Amino acid sequence: MAIKFQYNKTSLGELGKQLKMRRTALPTIKSKESALRSEVKRAKDTARDYRNRLDALAAEYDYMVALWGEFDSTLLRVKDVELTEQKIAGVRIPVLAGVSFEQKPYDLFSSPVWFADGVELLKRLATLGVEFEVYNRKMELLDYARRKTTQKVNLYEKVQIPGYEDAIRKIKRFMEDEENLSKSAQKIVKTRQQQAAEGSKL
Repeated sequence: MAIKFQYNKTSLGELGKQLKMRRTALPTIKSKESALRSEVKRAKDTARDYRNRLDALAAEYDYMVALWGEFDSTLLRVKDVELTEQKIAGVRIPVLAGVSFEQKPYDLFSSPVWFADGVELLKRLATLGVEFEVYNRKMELLDYARRKTTQKVNLYEKVQIPGYEDAIRKIKRFMEDEENLSKSAQKIVKTRQQQAAEGSKL
């Protein structure tokens, strides 16, 4: 990224402000990146834990697969998934507040004995499935924010800060050269004036 500038004091002052702003912001952005990195790792670990628990529960479900043919699938349905929001390192992420179910009444005497256990198993499966999806989404959002923050850190560290430093150095050199040339020109004019004054005396 080429930094546009002019060889004057105004441009030098503006570049100095931009450089100072980036140097000041860099530690904050780095700490945000570090916080996001640890949050992403934590979310991945939690999502993996939910995945394992979901697999174990699904194995329990499969164990009863022969019985599920008798089960009335209209007995239970997810009524609502309640989500709230939380901010982690400036990123809004979903947090599961609860899963509510709608359960139809069934006759305990005419239904198979395992129906109650089946209903509870389905509730646990559905809740774990929702929790897993929420953590997956949380992980995706945090990882996206982390990548963006890493890009910004790299942009500041590797492109903008060195670019501003280089531009400031160029302007300072130019202004020093201009000042030296001006002094040299003044000396030459003064010397010529002195020589002209001495020549007129003769």
